[in-house]
Amino acid sequence: MAEVGTIGRTYHINLVRLYGFCFDPTMRALVYEYMENGSLDKFLFAEPRRAIEWEKLQEIAIGTAKGIAYLHEECQQQTIHYDIKPGNVLLDSNLNPKVADFGLAKLCDRNSTYVLMSGCRGTPGYAAPELWTPYPVTHKCDVYSFGMLLFEIVGRRRNHDANLSGGSQEWLPRWTYEKLKKNELSDIKKAERMVMVALWCVQYLPTARPNMSVVVKMLEGGAEIAPPLNPFGYLEEHNNLAVGFNSGSGCNADPSNQPSSEFSSGTACLINSAKRTLDIEM
Repeated sequence: MAEVGTIGRTYHINLVRLYGFCFDPTMRALVYEYMENGSLDKFLFAEPRRAIEWEKLQEIAIGTAKGIAYLHEECQQQTIHYDIKPGNVLLDSNLNPKVADFGLAKLCDRNSTYVLMSGCRGTPGYAAPELWTPYPVTHKCDVYSFGMLLFEIVGRRRNHDANLSGGSQEWLPRWTYEKLKKNELSDIKKAERMVMVALWCVQYLPTARPNMSVVVKMLEGGAEIAPPLNPFGYLEEHNNLAVGFNSGSGCNADPSNQPSSEFSSGTACLINSAKRTLDIEM
Protein backbone atom coordinates (compact mmCIF):
# COMPACT_ATOMS: atom_id res chain seq x y z
CA MET A 1 0.00 0.00 0.00
CA ALA A 2 2.97 2.31 0.61
CA GLU A 3 4.10 1.70 -2.97
CA VAL A 4 0.61 2.30 -4.38
CA GLY A 5 0.31 5.54 -2.42
CA THR A 6 3.65 6.78 -3.75
CA ILE A 7 3.88 5.71 -7.39
CA GLY A 8 0.16 6.26 -7.94
CA ARG A 9 0.74 10.01 -7.58
CA THR A 10 3.55 10.23 -10.11
CA TYR A 11 3.96 10.13 -13.87
CA HIS A 12 7.27 10.46 -15.67
CA ILE A 13 8.84 8.75 -18.67
CA ASN A 14 11.66 7.50 -16.42
CA LEU A 15 9.44 6.08 -13.68
CA VAL A 16 7.80 2.68 -14.02
CA ARG A 17 4.04 3.03 -14.59
CA LEU A 18 1.67 1.44 -12.09
CA TYR A 19 -1.51 0.23 -13.81
CA GLY A 20 -3.31 -1.21 -10.81
CA PHE A 21 -3.19 -3.43 -7.76
CA CYS A 22 -5.04 -6.28 -6.07
CA PHE A 23 -5.40 -6.34 -2.30
CA ASP A 24 -7.53 -9.12 -0.83
CA PRO A 25 -6.98 -12.12 1.49
CA THR A 26 -6.01 -14.49 -1.36
CA MET A 27 -4.10 -12.17 -3.72
CA ARG A 28 -1.89 -9.16 -3.13
CA ALA A 29 -0.22 -7.81 -6.25
CA LEU A 30 1.04 -4.69 -7.99
CA VAL A 31 0.46 -4.48 -11.75
CA TYR A 32 3.16 -2.57 -13.61
CA GLU A 33 3.93 -1.93 -17.24
CA TYR A 34 5.99 -4.76 -18.71
CA MET A 35 9.71 -3.98 -18.97
CA GLU A 36 11.09 -6.37 -21.57
CA ASN A 37 14.77 -6.18 -20.64
CA GLY A 38 14.42 -6.59 -16.89
CA SER A 39 16.70 -4.78 -14.47
CA LEU A 40 19.96 -2.96 -15.12
CA ASP A 41 21.96 -5.24 -12.82
CA LYS A 42 21.54 -8.10 -15.31
CA PHE A 43 23.35 -6.06 -17.96
CA LEU A 44 26.11 -4.96 -15.59
CA PHE A 45 26.86 -8.08 -13.57
CA ALA A 46 25.42 -11.20 -15.24
CA GLU A 47 27.82 -13.67 -16.83
CA PRO A 48 28.25 -13.81 -19.74
CA ARG A 49 27.80 -10.05 -19.98
CA ARG A 50 25.15 -8.78 -22.34
CA ALA A 51 26.51 -6.43 -24.99
CA ILE A 52 25.57 -2.79 -24.50
CA GLU A 53 27.21 0.27 -26.09
CA TRP A 54 28.79 2.98 -23.97
CA GLU A 55 26.49 5.64 -25.43
CA LYS A 56 23.48 3.61 -24.30
CA LEU A 57 24.93 3.31 -20.79
CA GLN A 58 25.21 7.10 -20.73
CA GLU A 59 21.57 7.39 -21.78
CA ILE A 60 20.56 4.98 -19.02
CA ALA A 61 22.45 7.02 -16.43
CA ILE A 62 20.89 10.30 -17.60
CA GLY A 63 17.38 8.85 -17.79
CA THR A 64 17.67 7.42 -14.30
CA ALA A 65 18.89 10.77 -12.99
CA LYS A 66 15.92 12.52 -14.63
CA GLY A 67 13.49 10.13 -12.95
CA ILE A 68 14.99 10.81 -9.52
CA ALA A 69 15.09 14.57 -10.19
CA TYR A 70 11.37 14.45 -10.95
CA LEU A 71 10.68 12.73 -7.62
CA HIS A 72 12.73 15.28 -5.71
CA GLU A 73 11.90 18.52 -7.47
CA GLU A 74 8.79 18.27 -9.65
CA CYS A 75 6.25 16.22 -7.70
CA GLN A 76 3.63 18.07 -5.66
CA GLN A 77 5.14 16.37 -2.63
CA GLN A 78 8.85 15.65 -2.68
CA THR A 79 9.44 11.90 -2.84
CA ILE A 80 12.54 10.22 -1.42
CA HIS A 81 13.07 6.76 -2.92
CA TYR A 82 15.62 5.41 -0.37
CA ASP A 83 16.66 2.39 -2.47
CA ILE A 84 18.30 3.51 -5.72
CA LYS A 85 20.40 0.64 -7.13
CA PRO A 86 20.79 -1.24 -10.46
CA GLY A 87 18.20 -3.82 -9.42
CA ASN A 88 15.59 -1.07 -9.14
CA VAL A 89 16.25 0.44 -12.58
CA LEU A 90 14.18 -1.41 -15.19
CA LEU A 91 14.79 -1.33 -18.96
CA ASP A 92 12.14 -1.42 -21.68
CA SER A 93 12.50 -2.94 -25.16
CA ASN A 94 14.69 -0.01 -26.26
CA LEU A 95 16.78 -0.04 -23.06
CA ASN A 96 15.14 3.13 -21.79
CA PRO A 97 15.47 3.22 -17.98
CA LYS A 98 12.64 3.54 -15.47
CA VAL A 99 13.06 3.75 -11.71
CA ALA A 100 11.01 1.11 -9.89
CA ASP A 101 10.29 -0.34 -6.43
CA PHE A 102 8.80 2.40 -4.27
CA GLY A 103 8.19 0.18 -1.26
CA LEU A 104 10.55 2.25 0.92
CA ALA A 105 9.68 5.64 -0.58
CA LYS A 106 8.43 8.48 1.57
CA LEU A 107 6.45 11.59 0.64
CA CYS A 108 7.77 14.78 2.23
CA ASP A 109 6.42 18.27 2.80
CA ARG A 110 8.50 20.65 0.70
CA ASN A 111 8.62 23.06 3.65
CA SER A 112 10.56 20.47 5.65
CA THR A 113 14.33 20.35 5.20
CA TYR A 114 14.77 16.83 6.52
CA VAL A 115 12.96 13.62 7.47
CA LEU A 116 13.07 11.97 10.87
CA MET A 117 13.27 8.21 10.51
CA SER A 118 13.04 5.18 12.75
CA GLY A 119 15.02 2.15 11.61
CA CYS A 120 17.38 1.80 8.65
CA ARG A 121 16.37 2.02 5.01
CA GLY A 122 18.09 1.21 1.77
CA THR A 123 20.53 -1.46 0.65
CA PRO A 124 24.03 -1.73 2.20
CA GLY A 125 26.61 -0.61 -0.32
CA TYR A 126 24.23 1.93 -1.85
CA ALA A 127 22.68 3.56 1.24
CA ALA A 128 24.08 6.95 2.29
CA PRO A 129 26.03 7.08 5.57
CA GLU A 130 23.35 9.17 7.29
CA LEU A 131 20.78 6.40 6.79
CA TRP A 132 22.68 4.32 9.35
CA THR A 133 22.81 7.06 11.99
CA PRO A 134 20.28 8.93 14.15
CA TYR A 135 20.92 12.14 12.18
CA PRO A 136 18.09 13.69 10.09
CA VAL A 137 17.85 12.48 6.49
CA THR A 138 17.19 14.54 3.35
CA HIS A 139 16.63 13.74 -0.33
CA LYS A 140 20.41 13.83 -0.70
CA CYS A 141 20.49 10.19 0.41
CA ASP A 142 19.13 9.31 -3.06
CA VAL A 143 21.92 11.36 -4.63
CA TYR A 144 24.50 9.27 -2.78
CA SER A 145 22.89 6.02 -3.93
CA PHE A 146 22.80 7.27 -7.52
CA GLY A 147 26.52 8.03 -7.30
CA MET A 148 27.18 4.45 -6.24
CA LEU A 149 25.09 3.27 -9.18
CA LEU A 150 27.18 5.44 -11.54
CA PHE A 151 30.40 3.78 -10.40
CA GLU A 152 28.94 0.39 -11.26
CA ILE A 153 27.81 1.59 -14.69
CA VAL A 154 31.32 2.85 -15.45
CA GLY A 155 33.09 -0.22 -14.08
CA ARG A 156 30.56 -2.79 -15.34
CA ARG A 157 31.15 -4.55 -11.99
CA ARG A 158 29.89 -4.40 -8.42
CA ASN A 159 31.45 -1.69 -6.27
CA HIS A 160 32.85 -4.26 -3.88
CA ASP A 161 34.68 -7.28 -5.23
CA ALA A 162 36.68 -9.26 -2.68
CA ASN A 163 38.19 -11.35 -5.48
CA LEU A 164 40.24 -8.41 -6.76
CA SER A 165 43.69 -8.01 -5.24
CA GLY A 166 45.42 -4.72 -4.70
CA GLY A 167 43.87 -3.11 -1.65
CA SER A 168 41.53 -0.29 -2.65
CA GLN A 169 40.77 -2.00 -5.97
CA GLU A 170 38.35 -4.19 -3.99
CA TRP A 171 36.14 -1.11 -3.51
CA LEU A 172 35.62 0.54 -6.90
CA PRO A 173 34.64 4.08 -5.73
CA ARG A 174 37.80 4.62 -3.68
CA TRP A 175 40.03 3.00 -6.32
CA THR A 176 38.51 5.33 -8.93
CA TYR A 177 39.19 8.42 -6.82
CA GLU A 178 42.82 7.36 -6.36
CA LYS A 179 43.14 6.97 -10.14
CA LEU A 180 41.61 10.43 -10.71
CA LYS A 181 43.93 12.01 -8.15
CA LYS A 182 46.94 10.53 -9.97
CA ASN A 183 45.55 11.61 -13.37
CA GLU A 184 45.39 7.97 -14.46
CA LEU A 185 41.86 7.87 -15.86
CA SER A 186 43.01 8.22 -19.47
CA ASP A 187 42.09 4.59 -20.14
CA ILE A 188 38.43 5.41 -19.45
CA LYS A 189 38.41 8.95 -20.88
CA LYS A 190 34.85 8.57 -22.16
CA ALA A 191 33.73 7.87 -18.61
CA GLU A 192 35.63 10.72 -16.94
CA ARG A 193 32.61 13.03 -16.74
CA MET A 194 30.49 10.28 -15.23
CA VAL A 195 33.21 9.47 -12.69
CA MET A 196 33.47 13.13 -11.65
CA VAL A 197 29.71 13.33 -11.17
CA ALA A 198 29.73 10.09 -9.16
CA LEU A 199 32.44 11.43 -6.84
CA TRP A 200 30.37 14.55 -6.14
CA CYS A 201 27.26 12.46 -5.51
CA VAL A 202 28.95 10.31 -2.86
CA GLN A 203 30.35 13.16 -0.78
CA TYR A 204 30.13 12.32 2.93
CA LEU A 205 28.29 15.52 3.88
CA PRO A 206 24.80 15.65 2.30
CA THR A 207 25.09 19.41 1.75
CA ALA A 208 28.14 18.82 -0.48
CA ARG A 209 26.17 16.59 -2.86
CA PRO A 210 24.50 18.27 -5.85
CA ASN A 211 20.75 18.24 -6.40
CA MET A 212 19.61 15.73 -9.00
CA SER A 213 18.65 18.43 -11.51
CA VAL A 214 22.28 19.59 -11.36
CA VAL A 215 23.44 15.99 -11.75
CA VAL A 216 21.40 15.74 -14.96
CA LYS A 217 23.00 18.90 -16.34
CA MET A 218 26.50 17.71 -15.49
CA LEU A 219 25.94 14.31 -17.11
CA GLU A 220 24.54 15.95 -20.24
CA GLY A 221 27.50 18.33 -20.46
CA GLY A 222 25.43 21.42 -19.72
CA ALA A 223 27.27 22.31 -16.52
CA GLU A 224 30.93 22.55 -15.62
CA ILE A 225 32.20 20.02 -13.09
CA ALA A 226 34.68 21.27 -10.51
CA PRO A 227 37.36 18.85 -9.31
CA PRO A 228 35.62 16.77 -6.64
CA LEU A 229 36.65 16.81 -3.01
CA ASN A 230 37.83 13.53 -1.52
CA PRO A 231 34.61 11.74 -0.54
CA PHE A 232 36.54 9.23 1.55
CA GLY A 233 38.77 11.56 3.54
CA TYR A 234 36.57 11.16 6.59
CA LEU A 235 37.74 7.56 6.94
CA GLU A 236 41.31 8.65 7.68
CA GLU A 237 40.25 11.81 9.53
CA HIS A 238 37.96 9.86 11.83
CA ASN A 239 40.83 7.60 12.85
CA ASN A 240 43.08 10.60 13.51
CA LEU A 241 40.39 12.36 15.54
CA ALA A 242 39.74 9.24 17.57
CA VAL A 243 43.43 9.14 18.50
CA GLY A 244 43.30 12.85 19.37
CA PHE A 245 40.31 12.44 21.64
CA ASN A 246 41.78 9.43 23.38
CA SER A 247 44.83 11.54 24.23
CA GLY A 248 42.71 14.44 25.47
CA SER A 249 43.16 16.75 22.48
CA GLY A 250 40.84 17.83 19.68
CA CYS A 251 38.04 20.31 19.21
CA ASN A 252 35.29 21.07 21.71
CA ALA A 253 32.12 19.51 20.35
CA ASP A 254 29.02 20.39 22.32
CA PRO A 255 27.38 17.05 23.22
CA SER A 256 24.07 18.83 23.87
CA ASN A 257 23.77 19.45 20.12
CA GLN A 258 24.00 15.75 19.26
CA PRO A 259 20.75 13.91 18.51
CA SER A 260 21.95 10.67 20.11
CA SER A 261 24.46 9.52 22.68
CA GLU A 262 25.42 6.74 20.24
CA PHE A 263 27.78 9.21 18.53
CA SER A 264 31.20 9.73 20.03
CA SER A 265 32.48 13.26 20.52
CA GLY A 266 35.14 12.42 17.95
CA THR A 267 32.48 11.86 15.30
CA ALA A 268 30.71 15.06 16.32
CA CYS A 269 33.98 16.98 16.04
CA LEU A 270 34.61 15.56 12.56
CA ILE A 271 31.18 16.58 11.31
CA ASN A 272 31.25 20.04 12.90
CA SER A 273 34.75 20.84 11.68
CA ALA A 274 33.87 19.62 8.19
CA LYS A 275 30.83 21.88 8.14
CA ARG A 276 33.00 24.85 9.10
CA THR A 277 35.56 24.19 6.39
CA LEU A 278 33.20 23.05 3.66
CA ASP A 279 30.41 25.36 2.59
CA ILE A 280 29.07 23.90 -0.66
CA GLU A 281 25.35 23.90 -1.53
CA MET A 282 24.87 22.83 -5.11
